[in-house]
Amino acid sequence: MHDAHFNFAIYPQKNSKKVLTKLYKASYFTIYFNVHFRRQLRLPEGAEQLMDCQRLSFNWNKCFCKSYDSYQTRYIQIIGGQRDIHRRVSYLRAAAAAGSSHTAIKCSMKSYRLSELTQAQVNSLKARPRIDFSSIFTLVNPIVDDVRCRGDAAVKDYTTKFDKVELEKIVEHVSELPDPELDEVVREAFDVAYDNIYAFHAAQKSAETCVENMKGVKCKRVSRGIPSVGLYVPGGTAVLPSTALMLAVPAQIAGCKTVVLATPPNQDGSICKEVLYCAKRAGVTHILKAGGAQAISAMAWGTASCPKVEKIFGPGNQYVTAAKMILQNSEAMVSIDMPAGPSEVLVIADEQANPVHIASDLLSQAEHGPDSQVVLVIAGEGVDIKAIEEEITKQCNSLPRREYASKALDHSFTVFTRDMVEAISFSNLYAPEHLIINVNDAEKWESFIENAGSVFLGQWTPESVGDYASGTNHVLPTYGYARMYSGVSLDSFLKYITVQSLTEEGLMNLGPYVATMAEVEGLEAHKRAVTLRLRDIQSKQISQRT
Repeated sequence: MHDAHFNFAIYPQKNSKKVLTKLYKASYFTIYFNVHFRRQLRLPEGAEQLMDCQRLSFNWNKCFCKSYDSYQTRYIQIIGGQRDIHRRVSYLRAAAAAGSSHTAIKCSMKSYRLSELTQAQVNSLKARPRIDFSSIFTLVNPIVDDVRCRGDAAVKDYTTKFDKVELEKIVEHVSELPDPELDEVVREAFDVAYDNIYAFHAAQKSAETCVENMKGVKCKRVSRGIPSVGLYVPGGTAVLPSTALMLAVPAQIAGCKTVVLATPPNQDGSICKEVLYCAKRAGVTHILKAGGAQAISAMAWGTASCPKVEKIFGPGNQYVTAAKMILQNSEAMVSIDMPAGPSEVLVIADEQANPVHIASDLLSQAEHGPDSQVVLVIAGEGVDIKAIEEEITKQCNSLPRREYASKALDHSFTVFTRDMVEAISFSNLYAPEHLIINVNDAEKWESFIENAGSVFLGQWTPESVGDYASGTNHVLPTYGYARMYSGVSLDSFLKYITVQSLTEEGLMNLGPYVATMAEVEGLEAHKRAVTLRLRDIQSKQISQRT
């Protein structure tokens, strides 16, 4: 018997009353899964949840599922023999009747009581999920070298290989592209975000100051925008137009003349319209339609169509991070914003924190990917940890990206501390990318925070506002690098030049001290550069007297 393919199409609520339709084609047919279909199979209310494609990711008795999407519809295709499929429907009926799904995700975060751990055990908690960069470097190095040698051709080949997109040209001049059409609500959201990000970063401009350290000795520092910068906007499992704003806006304020934005293309070779809108709004000059290590390499080396940049910014996966690390130590002579790893958040909560809010904040980072890490720090007694765990499980199961989130939860954990002092102390040790302080009088603890990429104070400040539109930058140090790195800011796109000018009087006042120091260090030419000038000044003064 031929295999039968059942395609269950889950429609939005407004379409739920569609009549049962069967489309026959050879041994294939499609059943639109809705209220009527549920009744046909005698499935109870809630069975639609059991039919969700993520929960039906299995291989069972010659019958397995795969899913695919179309506009406003999610299809679930069960493939197997007729008997296997009917057996699977019977299983779904029984499972739905029991009111549970065998693949339901449960909160699996480990827990520790800080006071019961040794110092070595406490220190081990700050370690992130390990990334084996040695093996990743082995894969990335040939890509870096190939792009250096073959330029555009190599980028096109890797885009075809990894993104399954064939491009005629890899770089677009933004000024030549038509304005993208966005829904009014979406456009307004990005405009608000742009305004807030611009306002916050423009306020970071420092006034030029000149200091006269001694009579006739003036010193100052001036800023100049980095002439050419590269901005990486990821586009793998999630397109991030917000990152385009976070990187392009400070570059615009800094006055960077060439701004190359790299992002993977859509399947038709086009640019994500939201990314393009943000790029145009923020003054991007070129868009490189490529992702991964090949995009980083093209910006670092430069190609026939892609300008070479002096500094590369932006988050990315482990291959992007490896390429940045390789190229900053290469002949490409390119700088990077910071070392970066998977996304992370640490939430400090006390008894007043709402379990619903705590769970949503933890999951907002866990959904980024399976290598993300979230940490919950309980401050003091009276916190209903069971309610929090139940809420994490409940919310996680309703997320489209729940499989990513559940894998992240597997290597995440909860820490119980005696009070806020101990909680803040652990947070400073961990040095999180994002730190949420959801406690009573959260503002009073701000001065105790030493290590964090970005901080969110109080119960009404979710991490999401910083990710999108509060105005702060969401490109932040991860993996514990918040101990010594800052997040992206206006300064990241500037270089500073010091300037000094001395009068005759100034050199007369300062010169003898400089000459002495040069003599101590045994640098005679340094000394003479001062003493020869001093001699000329003295000769001039003598001649003026006579």
